Amino acid sequence: MTERAEVTDRPEASPARVVADADVFAADLLVGGDARRALDCLREHSWTTLVASDALLDDAEAVIASLSDSKLAADWRERIETLREPTDHAGGDHPALGSAYHGGAMHLLTFDPRLQTAQVGATLRKRVALSVRHPKAFATLFDAESLYREVVGGEYPGADRDPRA
Repeated sequence: MTERAEVTDRPEASPARVVADADVFAADLLVGGDARRALDCLREHSWTTLVASDALLDDAEAVIASLSDSKLAADWRERIETLREPTDHAGGDHPALGSAYHGGAMHLLTFDPRLQTAQVGATLRKRVALSVRHPKAFATLFDAESLYREVVGGEYPGADRDPRA
């Protein structure tokens, strides 16, 4: 039996809180494309939050190291630590799903087709308001102006950060 983490201060779920699976982090760094477009949506707005547990970042760092080298992976980890909001979850949890649930994220970006099925979506919705999406779908549907009005309020001021900085 998996021990469950006791989390009493879980943030309220928000559509401005997003989790990227390890494969998306690796693709963002090493390939670009849909993963970079999706994560740039978050990086260019200070009012959005990238949520990730240490376990999720450990997975992503391992993937990056296996596809490139450990120095690049360590440099990536140092940088991502400044961009993410940490969260905790039980050791047996899927790192991205655990991060989303315990971190109040309403979006999970992944290339894993097993997590994108209608059956998984229906199962997740019974427990948490979470949309599991391919990065291309997220980047295509991301509407900063309407999301800003929903989560912050007022007139959308435009992007306020350089996603490449």
